[in-house]
Amino acid sequence: MYNRGLHFPYMPIQALQILEKKIERQIRLFEQKNGIRLDDEVRFIRSWMEKPLSIGAVTPSGKVLARTMASYVDPTVDGPIVELGPGTGPVTEALVAQGVDPSRLVLVEYDPDFCRLLRERYPQATVVRGDAYGLRRTLEGILSQPAAAIVSGLPLVTKPVRTRLRLLYDAFSMMLPGAPFVQFTYAMVPPIPTRPAGVRADASDRIWMNLPPARVWVYRKG
Repeated sequence: MYNRGLHFPYMPIQALQILEKKIERQIRLFEQKNGIRLDDEVRFIRSWMEKPLSIGAVTPSGKVLARTMASYVDPTVDGPIVELGPGTGPVTEALVAQGVDPSRLVLVEYDPDFCRLLRERYPQATVVRGDAYGLRRTLEGILSQPAAAIVSGLPLVTKPVRTRLRLLYDAFSMMLPGAPFVQFTYAMVPPIPTRPAGVRADASDRIWMNLPPARVWVYRKG
């Protein structure tokens, strides 16, 4: 917050320290009230500016959206829980709060800075740096049993429909029968077409409290 190498004229160091603590308290109160980490906001904005098509959002998912995504995962079903594009981990946090043991989590993240952050925050989880759109290749040798769920924060709408469908079918091939593939979107239309045979899709209500408003879609192999 405050660079101690800079000195403001006419303000004693002690007064600057008091001001610094006051500002820190105000920021933490703002974070608690709004359910965000401003450090994460900065990380997301920086990554989005560098790679706007590979980051699903300008800011991390809000708590309501994260909780909605996690609510579709049954922690009592055996098997790993795979999260695609976890970023700084808001949905990961919601999954743990839902009752998922962190040691069951397999977090697939492309950004190396986010990978380091996830390893610090969730040391029991398996963090895999790789391309989620090549899911079978990325997770080769990682999963010891079929996944109980796959939760995705990927920006699917930026990809061709063929790429989205390939990801979905790859996910189905690595999950238990009937396990959910959970995906959020800001778009008004489904992130993955629901017409392919053998695919069931359900959607949550639009989450207006998220910025921007979002919806969660859940796909299962029917």
